[in-house]
Amino acid sequence: MKPTAPRAMPPFDPWLAYTTTVDVASATRAGAAALAERRARRLAALLASAAQRSAFYRRRLKGADPSRLQDLPVVHKAELMRRFEDWVADPALHLAALRRFVADRARIADPFLDRYVVWESSGSSGEPGIFVQDAAAMAVYDTLEALRKPVLQPLARLMDPWYLGERIAFVGATGGHFASTVSIERLRRLQPALAGRLRGISFLQPIDALVAALDAFAPTIVATYPSAAALLAEERMAGRLRAAPREIWTGGEDLSAAMRHFVQQAFGCRVASSYGASEFLSMASECDRGRLHLNSDWVILEPVDAQGRAVPPGEAGATTLLTNLANHLQPLIRYDLGDRVTLHAEPCACGSPLPAIEVGGRCDDTLKLGRARTRPVAVLPLALSTVLEEEAGLFDFQLEQRGPCDLLLRTGLDGEAGQAALGRARRVLTDFLAGQGAAGVRIRCRGGEAGLRGRSGKVPRVIAKPV
Repeated sequence: MKPTAPRAMPPFDPWLAYTTTVDVASATRAGAAALAERRARRLAALLASAAQRSAFYRRRLKGADPSRLQDLPVVHKAELMRRFEDWVADPALHLAALRRFVADRARIADPFLDRYVVWESSGSSGEPGIFVQDAAAMAVYDTLEALRKPVLQPLARLMDPWYLGERIAFVGATGGHFASTVSIERLRRLQPALAGRLRGISFLQPIDALVAALDAFAPTIVATYPSAAALLAEERMAGRLRAAPREIWTGGEDLSAAMRHFVQQAFGCRVASSYGASEFLSMASECDRGRLHLNSDWVILEPVDAQGRAVPPGEAGATTLLTNLANHLQPLIRYDLGDRVTLHAEPCACGSPLPAIEVGGRCDDTLKLGRARTRPVAVLPLALSTVLEEEAGLFDFQLEQRGPCDLLLRTGLDGEAGQAALGRARRVLTDFLAGQGAAGVRIRCRGGEAGLRGRSGKVPRVIAKPV
């Protein structure tokens, strides 16, 4: 048998990793003034680099006062993706080639052009994106994740600071070039000692298969989304899941106090939350008081109202503008992130100089499908979104449960394109639900119809039937 060729090593620069580690460690202890100085210096460098290397930003920033970030133009994902070649700072980056790259699932975490890390966004805002990171940006993300993540087991970390004795399972969408999946595979290649103890487990499989995979791997740490953690907690409480992790890390969705308590009670361990996005992987981490702290030395968040005006501290904006100070290759300056974030002016009781924030994350529901007198089949909202996006190519949708086996799929797309997209989506969704054990679900479709808004003002993508 022909031997398997070794996988290409992802970009990693040891010197950048070292210098960034020293900087982040010193900034964490230095205080608010030192954080502000670093932020101002990095913003000036980003604006100068973008004006010089990005044709898109050269035009956008012409005549602008770089000292007044709030006066610079707002940018949106759809616009940047349309102008991709003008946007990026390396003329060797072409969108068509990147799309071919991320379409090949065998190349997850492979270096692109031998020097870049690439991942794709899920398209939850209606427009999928492709994000390219160089070694400098990855050094920042790696360091923030390593140094500012909460320590849930201080004694264990004292004895094993590199997690070499842990078995870590990521439960999520493992078949695409998503940021979490790429990060897991990249770490496996860079740290061979961790490779056998770090595994991605797909939440697209039926719940019984997911439970069996977790029990077989017996993770000591589970990293996943809050909705998936709650579903696994239900399986644990029902006696169907034996795996007993000592830590659970969550992100990507809103983790309510009630959900945190339920998961902690089910597993008898602590739960930590973090905040990140495809646009900036490690924006905020929890302190020991359970509050999220923004990595304000490397990322700027501006909560704004519907007219783009700054909202005061303590108030959630209609959306949030992100400026990524780490990535000069693909500049993001006042980028409409779409999340509702609240910045707090008062210091946290933990003593951290990093500002505390609250995030109004995704507000989608887990569906429970099935007829009376049968065990309902739980289907995670992120699994449904992944299937509709990846297999049906439908990004603008809302799926509403109307009955135990009755779903309504809406899309803002109209005309022939909308009908074709809904036809694909119905077929794909029917097959997926049947594979989950929820056969016979009726799926009605409506084109040219906006989704219903939730209480927060956001449009949820998956709505369960009220109990």
